[in-house]
Amino acid sequence: MSGSNLNKPLISPSLSSPKLPDFKQSVKLKYVKLGYHYLITHGMCLFLTPLFVLTAAQLSTFSLQDLHDLWDHLRFNLISVVLCSTLLVFLSTLYFLTRPRPVYLVDFSCYKPEDARKTTRQVFMKCSHSIGTFTGENLEFQRKILERSGLGESTYLPEAVIRVPPNPCMAEARKEAEMVMYGALDQLFEKTFIKPKDIGILVLNCSLFNPTPSLSAMVINHYKLRGNIISYNLGGMGCSAGLISIDLAKDLLQVHPNTYALVISMENITLNWYFGNDRSMLVSNCLFRMGGAAMLLSNNRHDRRRSKYQLVHTVRTHKGADDKCFSCVTQKEDPAGKIGVSLSKDLMTVAGDALKTNITTSGPLVLPMSEQLLFFATLVGTWEKAFQDEGEALHPRFQIGF
Repeated sequence: MSGSNLNKPLISPSLSSPKLPDFKQSVKLKYVKLGYHYLITHGMCLFLTPLFVLTAAQLSTFSLQDLHDLWDHLRFNLISVVLCSTLLVFLSTLYFLTRPRPVYLVDFSCYKPEDARKTTRQVFMKCSHSIGTFTGENLEFQRKILERSGLGESTYLPEAVIRVPPNPCMAEARKEAEMVMYGALDQLFEKTFIKPKDIGILVLNCSLFNPTPSLSAMVINHYKLRGNIISYNLGGMGCSAGLISIDLAKDLLQVHPNTYALVISMENITLNWYFGNDRSMLVSNCLFRMGGAAMLLSNNRHDRRRSKYQLVHTVRTHKGADDKCFSCVTQKEDPAGKIGVSLSKDLMTVAGDALKTNITTSGPLVLPMSEQLLFFATLVGTWEKAFQDEGEALHPRFQIGF
């Protein structure tokens, strides 16, 4: 054999087997995953259906004599039949008595102030300039924050803040609270056709304005709610107070059957407007506006059909033990003695960490079992090549849980 033939391949490239197709690209992987989720989610039905068919087929072969023999067998084993029936009734009763009561969101309403309270960005800057307490640098700072805040041209502020000169006092703060609370509640009662006397639970939250009598007492007095109403007034709990109120109302509805719960979430601006030059406190002036919402919850099953949503899960994570989380939002005085709400630079980091914790906690509650198994298998690397594309982040797909 000559030396030139040694460099030639034994099999010609033209005669070699063609390259196998990339099945990962040719097969729609999303349909494979979809079929997998259907299989796991409806696995019990797929398992019980053949058993049901076989049982029905077996029963169809029974004759009258077979049924008579079965009845004689049960009649001579009366004690066993009675014990099994009693156990079945006891377990069924225990299940229906201990299962959690459903909680429905019957309806809600959001308060919209009158047009006279509308504050555009131009009006906001004009009022801030007219007050005369802000420096030129801080006026420019507020303008930049306002442009980046995402607020539109149809936000609202109370009269005591936008008038010149401002008039922040207790009377104006109560006036703002009454406008927001009663405005939202009047709309809610009109939409739901519920009488105020039918309300059994009242939960109200307002973080920074907590007068005496309380805001919840003002609602009870205005609408003449019944004397045995269960009332709570939450304060100082920040932006999460609305969710905390709903969680509290949900827990109360578990122990009070056939009850309506009224949840009011609001904030008061009048006494919490900052007139100093500390930039950490000026941010709240640019972000918070006038408004509130009222929600009607019910555990009466007759309200299921007319309700908008059903409350299934609530998840709470308290980060107060962490000093950084504890001090990210603080009401205090500046060096000039003016009171305001200081927002630290760690606020977004703290909020993101709390959100991450809540999502991790809610994952097992909302994700179907198929996605949980798939995520666990991917996590340990068993099915990584089969179900995860290269470069895809290792996280469950929450979109299929809702």
